[in-house]
Amino acid sequence: MDAEATDEALMLAYGRGDAAAFEALYARHRGGLFRYLLRHLRQQSLAEECFQDTWSRLIAARERYRPEAKFTTWLYQIASNRLTDHWRAQGRHGGFVEDGEERAQREPDPSTPERELSSFEQRRHLQRALEELPDEQREVILLRLDRELALEEIADITGVGRETVKSRLRYAMDKLRARLRS
Repeated sequence: MDAEATDEALMLAYGRGDAAAFEALYARHRGGLFRYLLRHLRQQSLAEECFQDTWSRLIAARERYRPEAKFTTWLYQIASNRLTDHWRAQGRHGGFVEDGEERAQREPDPSTPERELSSFEQRRHLQRALEELPDEQREVILLRLDRELALEEIADITGVGRETVKSRLRYAMDKLRARLRS
């Protein structure tokens, strides 16, 4: 399979039985998909479970795939549905850690040189600001900034209108700016 083949062409080839096409798709999207899930779930083991389940669902649907939207939109819709299933099973929508002590135990030891500490602190400050966003706002901001998806793609993934996506992005950015200034 050509390394320059589109995701959609690779998925169609995989649907016809080309295992190399799946390997190419997996190599292209595994990192971004895992980071997306980890940022939502905030636990390595849960993210790994949802990651595997997302790919399993893709594999199960390979013969039914139709390139009606970008492949990444379709893939992240599967992941988003998997997250929704997870939160429903937990009896809530969102995975906030209520126990501050548990959160503190997960923080890495900041005993690094000053320059690395500063960078770490900035990343941690941003991560905390992202965690404080409402679930719907965090989801659209991560899809936009992390995955660089278009508003229409985010709308397809989240199941809301384009204007709602724009509104959620605007509110999220306003909250992030305010939080990062403090």
